[in-house]
Amino acid sequence: MKLTVAIVCAMATALLAAAPSSAEAGDGELKVGYYDNKCSGVEDIVRSHVIKAIIQDRGIGGSLIRLIFHDCFVRGCDGSVLLNASDENPRPETAAPVSIGLEGFDILEEIKADLERRCPGVVSCADILIFAARDASSILSNGRVRFDVPAGRLDGVVSSADEAQAELPDPTFTIRQLIDNFARKNFTVEELVVLSGAHSVGDGHCSSFTARLAAPPDQITPSYRNLLNYRCSRGGGADPAVVNNARDEDLATVARFMPAFVGKLRPVSALDNTYYRNNLDKVVNFNSDWQLLTQDEARGHVREYADNAALWDHDFAASLLKLSKLPMPVGSKGEIRNKCGAINHSKS
Repeated sequence: MKLTVAIVCAMATALLAAAPSSAEAGDGELKVGYYDNKCSGVEDIVRSHVIKAIIQDRGIGGSLIRLIFHDCFVRGCDGSVLLNASDENPRPETAAPVSIGLEGFDILEEIKADLERRCPGVVSCADILIFAARDASSILSNGRVRFDVPAGRLDGVVSSADEAQAELPDPTFTIRQLIDNFARKNFTVEELVVLSGAHSVGDGHCSSFTARLAAPPDQITPSYRNLLNYRCSRGGGADPAVVNNARDEDLATVARFMPAFVGKLRPVSALDNTYYRNNLDKVVNFNSDWQLLTQDEARGHVREYADNAALWDHDFAASLLKLSKLPMPVGSKGEIRNKCGAINHSKS
């Protein structure tokens, strides 16, 4: 993949422009620097909030990265994933089974409130979400994942759980289903593999990988399967969350089930290429992760990124940038929401 990336480590500037309170999506083009003359320091403000949130809870970084995927794959990058249930729409995207465990909404709402005090009605929640995901990627990768974000998005007014369930890939998918799902959004097999690397951070609920708990040794390393079974039987609640990356497990649990893996543990979670090495070792949670090894091209890219961390950093940034440009459906209406969780004319 070509290395089309730019800056970001040192906090860019501001993007996005004041859009009308209600307009048709696609009226204007996205561009870097969209907010420069409309709301000074937008990106710096977003980044300061993201840094603060990650200092308090490093896991929130993975949640913010996940949100860009869940938002943009459904109706384009329009902030529709941020909408709460309301009387008018009791089942928004977050109600879909595939959306289980989504987090980070409170951080984005805090950023929105800060920007509304400074520049009322100017910065869309959709752009805030993209900036925050980009910044979380940069922070968790120690600045290795970086790109400039073009802005100027409107916030959508439609959010449907059924649509989210139909559009987003499920962790139980086969490789054929994954390839077809990504192809519908004009993403290649390589980009499917690249974006799957986001599973080097964050966590997943046991219900999302139930079948893996009984999968044979040629699909999952038995010691890791035993660790997952332990986590899912002893975790809190009816559907415990387990870290995606065994590297982020606690020492005692890894020492008990995977003593040979102890040397791979790290003090802090990081967005990096360890996902690919784990995948080759069959130490990954989701069936959709393991499925990447079942098709020649996808498996080749897994090996490529396992061997070349810098290439994955660049290609992940390029793929996130491409993801951030997915448009709203033609003819969709958009606005600049006053709050990210509700459309402006909502009664809620």
